[in-house]
Amino acid sequence: MKMVVAILKPFKLDDAMQALTEIGVKGMTVSEVKGFGRQKGHTELYRGAEYVVDFLPKIRVEVACSDDLAEKAVKALADSAQTGRIGDGKIFVSPLEEAVRIRTGERGEPALA
Repeated sequence: MKMVVAILKPFKLDDAMQALTEIGVKGMTVSEVKGFGRQKGHTELYRGAEYVVDFLPKIRVEVACSDDLAEKAVKALADSAQTGRIGDGKIFVSPLEEAVRIRTGERGEPALA
């Protein structure tokens, strides 16, 4: 099993969700987060004062999936989120040691479905 975590631009969330659903992903967790990378934030003008916005709004999408679905999920996320501009985001894949469905006690890949 793998945990796929993607940090995306907020307006790409619907595209990413649709792409993941089309490849058979059964569930995902989405969080609103803030961060920066090479983008380094930007400056804004508010009531005549200029200030620096270091952390930009992003969306964090987490998908726990089987090993064979992980590469498809990475490709779906990358293809759906790419704009070609700086700040498109990152995708991280890590091994998932265990999954437990609390309601039934199922463990492993059956708990993901």
